[in-house]
Amino acid sequence: MFGRRVTLFKLLGFEVRVDASWLIIAVLITWSLATQYYPSQYKGLSGEQYWWMGIASALGLFASIVVHEFSHSLVARRRGLPMKGITLFIFGGVAEMAEEPSSAKTEFLMAIAGPIASLLLGAGLYLAYLAVKGTLPLSITGVLAYLSWMNLVLAAFNLVPAFPLDGGRVLRSALWYWKGDLRQATRTAAAFGSGFAILLMVFAVWQWITGNYIAAMWYFVIGIFLRGAAQASYQQLMIRTALEGEPVRRFMNVRPVSVPSHISLEEFVNDYVYHYHFKMFPVLNGAEKLAGCVTTRQVKAYPRDEWNRHSVQEVLRPCSADNTVTPDADSVKALSKMNASGLSRLMVAEGDRLVGVVALKDLLALLAAKVDLEGPNFSNHRPAHS
Repeated sequence: MFGRRVTLFKLLGFEVRVDASWLIIAVLITWSLATQYYPSQYKGLSGEQYWWMGIASALGLFASIVVHEFSHSLVARRRGLPMKGITLFIFGGVAEMAEEPSSAKTEFLMAIAGPIASLLLGAGLYLAYLAVKGTLPLSITGVLAYLSWMNLVLAAFNLVPAFPLDGGRVLRSALWYWKGDLRQATRTAAAFGSGFAILLMVFAVWQWITGNYIAAMWYFVIGIFLRGAAQASYQQLMIRTALEGEPVRRFMNVRPVSVPSHISLEEFVNDYVYHYHFKMFPVLNGAEKLAGCVTTRQVKAYPRDEWNRHSVQEVLRPCSADNTVTPDADSVKALSKMNASGLSRLMVAEGDRLVGVVALKDLLALLAAKVDLEGPNFSNHRPAHS
C-alpha cells in the first residue's frame, strides 16, 4: 500500500510515519484553502493571512488524522492486538495491524474508536470556535471552524459500512458475532466496500459531466483505492486462514545455505548472492552457532570498492524476534514477521542453533495447494466471539 515512508516521531510506543504521497495532498489542501476556500468564506484578509490559514489547517488536519488513528491503536493494544504504527498516506491514514483481531468484540471496539474520537474532537473544536468567535481574529476562528467541520466529515465518512473503512469493520464485527464466521463476514463487508467504491466512481463520472473535473478525479481515484483495498483485505484473510495452525517446521528448508562470519563482503556477494540469488542468508560463527543474518540491503550501504575491506561479521544483523522463529511457531506469526520486517525469509532456530530457513514462497505454496484442492472457500475455524 505504501511507498517511501519517513518516521516523524514516536508517541506512547507507536511510530508515526508519513508516506511521500501524503505530501502531495498536504500541498493541494494548503493551496486550495489559501486560494479558494478561505478567500470566498472570509473576505478582506490579506493574501499572507490566507496562506497562513491554509498551512495551519493542513497541519490541523494532519493532527486530527493522527488522533483518529491513535484511538484505533490504543484500543487495539489494550485488547492485546499488536500494532506496527501509524502511517499517513495520500487518502488519510491507517493504523497498521500486525494481525487480525481475535474476536468480534475487539474488532468492533477498535473500529468504532476512530469515528468517536473524530466526533469528540470536532465537537470540542466547534465549542472552542463558539467561545472565541468575535474576540479573536477571523484568521484563527476560521481555522477552528474548518477543522471542526472536517473532523465531523472524517467521522461520517469512516462510518460508511464499506470495508475496510471503520464502518465496514463495524459491519464485519456484527456479522462475525452473528454468524460466527470471520471469512464470510469479511467477504460480505468487502462486497459492501466494493459496491460503495463503484458508486463513488459513478458519481465521479457525473461530476465530470457537470464540469467539476477536480472533484471527479478525486472521487474516481478514491473509488479505485477503496475497491482495491476491499479486495486485498479479503485475499489477506484467505491467506491467514490457510496458514493458521500450520507450524513453521512443515515448510522450512532444513538444509539452508549459511555464510561464515569471517568472509569479506566481496566473497559473500560473489560466492553466495550471485550463486544462490537469495537476499538474506544466516550467518554462523564456527560450525553451528548462529550469529545472525546478512542481507543484500546491508551490503549496498557500502561502496563497491570497499567490499573487500569489510567482513560479514561487521554488517550482520544479530538474531532477534524480527528475523527469527522457532520450528513450532505458527506460520501466521511468521508471515506477520515478514510483513513487519520486509524480509521474505526468516531463520528458524532452537537456541543459538540454526535448524532451517522458512521462505515466503513456501508459505504461499500451501495456499495455492489448498485453493487448488478445496477451492477458494476452504473452512475457517476461528472463534466466533468472546
